[in-house]
Order: sequence, then C-alpha cells, then structure tokens
Amino acid sequence: MKSLAVLHASQLVTLAGPKRPRVAAEMAELAIIRDGGVLIRGGKIERVGPSDEIEKKSRGAEIVDAGGRVVLPGFVDAHTHSVFAGNRLEDFERRARGESYEQISKAGGGIWSTVEKTRAASEHALLAQAKKHADWFLRCGTTTIEGKSGYGLTLEDELKILRVMQRLNEETPLEIVPTFLGAHAVPREVDANGYIGLVIDQMLPRIAHEKLAEFCDVFCERGYFDVEQSRRILTTARKLGLKLRIHADQLSNSGGAKLAAELEATTVDHLEKIDGHGIAALKSAGVQPVLLPGSVYALGSPDYPRAREMIEAGLAVVIATDFNPGSSPTASMPMILSLACTQMKMSPAEAITAATINAAYSLDRGDKIGSLERGKLANFSVFDCEDFRELAYWFGMPQAHSVYVKGERV
Repeated sequence: MKSLAVLHASQLVTLAGPKRPRVAAEMAELAIIRDGGVLIRGGKIERVGPSDEIEKKSRGAEIVDAGGRVVLPGFVDAHTHSVFAGNRLEDFERRARGESYEQISKAGGGIWSTVEKTRAASEHALLAQAKKHADWFLRCGTTTIEGKSGYGLTLEDELKILRVMQRLNEETPLEIVPTFLGAHAVPREVDANGYIGLVIDQMLPRIAHEKLAEFCDVFCERGYFDVEQSRRILTTARKLGLKLRIHADQLSNSGGAKLAAELEATTVDHLEKIDGHGIAALKSAGVQPVLLPGSVYALGSPDYPRAREMIEAGLAVVIATDFNPGSSPTASMPMILSLACTQMKMSPAEAITAATINAAYSLDRGDKIGSLERGKLANFSVFDCEDFRELAYWFGMPQAHSVYVKGERV
C-alpha cells in the first residue's frame, strides 16, 4: 500500500471530536495540532499528531513537507447544481439592471433557460462541461460535493443528468453525491398536477430502481411547488428508499422548513425567510440547515439566513456554495467562508466546521470524510497560509496550494 506522511503543517485542522454533527459551542472547536502531521496508508488516515511523532512512524512513506502551511479536511459542498449546459449571462445582466428573480423568470430566464440548454445538450457535452466544474471545485479545496439534477424536467433528461454524475464519479477525483431534483420547476409543456404525477409515477421509481440518486429534493416555494405538492413527492421518495432534502423558505416563508421537520428530512436548504417557529421545528426534528450565502450575494439581496440564531438554537449548521449558473455561479468554498463570517456573523471556526464535518454528516458520510481522524479517507487540502482564519479573511484570491483525494495529489 502506498504510504504518505504530511509533516510540518502550521495548523493541522483535524476537527476530531464526537462522531456526530457539531452544535453550539462545539462548532468553534477545531482540534488543531500545531506543527502537525498525518500518516496515510492505502488512501486512509492511519495516524495524526505532532510532526516529530508522525515522522518517527513514517518509515517507507513518501514525505510531503507542508512547509508551515495550513492543512485541513477537504471541503464538503453539500448543495450544488453542478451538471448543466451553458450559462445565464443574460440573467446576470438583467439583475444588474435591477430586475428581480421572479421578473427574470417570467421573461424567459431563470431555471427554464438552463433547462432548454441542458435538454439540447448531449450526454458527452454535459460531461465535458461538468468535468470543468469538477476541476473548479478541486482547485478551491473541495473534495466532495452533493450534486442535484433538475435542469431536465423530463424522464430522459433527468436520467441523463444523473448518469453524467455517475460518470463523474468514475472519471474524476471529485466525489459526487447524487440528488434527484425533478421538482425544480414545472415544465412549460405540462400543468403542475400532470408533472407531479410524472415525477411520482415514472421518474422516482425509475431512479430508485437504477440507484441513480441517494436523495430526493423539492423546490418548495411560491410559484414552484407548494407544501402539499412537496409533501406528496417527498413521501413517495421516502417510500422508495431515498433520503430527503428540501429547498425552502428562500423567497418567502412558505412553510417549507416546517414540512422538513414534519418529514424528518436530512436537510432543509436556503432558509433566508425562516422565522423563529421554523427554527424551533428544525431543532425538535434534528434537521440540518444548509445555508447558501453565495446565492444571497449573487442575487443582490440583503436577506442572509439567520445563522447566529440557528447556532444558538443548537442546530448543526452547514454552509455550501449552491453552485449553479443562475443564482450562485461560484465553486469557491473559501468565498462562502468569507460571506458566512462577514454577512452571517459566523466565526471563522464555525464556518470551517459547517463546510467540513457538519456538511459530511448532512450527506451521511460523517464516518468517512469531513475530519482528519484515524480510519477516514485521506481527503485534505493544503493552503498557502499560516492560520485557518486567513481562508475567510483573504477573499477573492486562490489560496489552495495542493489538494489530495484518498492520499493522492490531484
């Protein structure tokens, strides 16, 4: 088995701790080892500790000198829409002129414009563009992402997107956790009830049978899928063995967070418009909130999610990029760390926790990734800084020095 010893990290940010998502004050506890090192064998972490101790155990291992840089777990981006065709430059320009998300959508932009481009693209073309996106994530220090379908909105086009994710898992170092988001919008060619029937009767059974997705998601929002429609889709998905996620309370307080609590979904995502009752419901049901400050920033909205209130309520907060061509065209988790600190008043340590170990648990992978501990996959990034707080402090510039997946530099 190939062995690797990474030595002399200024800060080895291990996030070692309880084997569950971190809450409250735990989110600020990063278990940092100064002048730290990690010994890796066969793609997994064998030992973590001070560099002098690791060096003594590293006979026969390739030595990587971190050179006084920060080493931390590969970021886990728990909400992306990473497979699509084209871009949404027209939407971007219209927003710059002051048009709202709803106005752009009604004028033919928004989700629908990406659906048309994605439907027209071959699987080969989609894969080529998605590989480019995968490289962006890796270059920013992200080693695992959740990827959603939802830009096909027909059975065959949704299958096409999910099969591209399968191929990405086979052909790139980035791990993609697939989510079926057929209920992203209602296609223009059918009515809502007809489309919901298609999702429930044809799409979900086929996707579950072919094991193309681990999760099912719904855009529960005014003008998309209401609470009752979302409940029908998600209840069917759960019966077929899929775990649940929900886009909720993004543009309005539509009751999506309370539905997530009722159904005991794994996550509820966005939450710009959530209220105190919704936060309490999530806490009682143990649902993890996934906060997406990049989309708030890109849409020019002042309404960032109430992260501080959620942390103080004891929720295991996650942050993610929401990478997509319309409302959050960034694959940079360091940028999201900066927004989490400056706009949502999370501490740098809380933001790191939300982007690593808490995100890993939200994808049911907390036992494999998200921290640097014995037995976990050796997915980690080396950053050109001496203090982890610099990742959020210096924004808008690349800081990743090197990225490793299963002990291999990518």
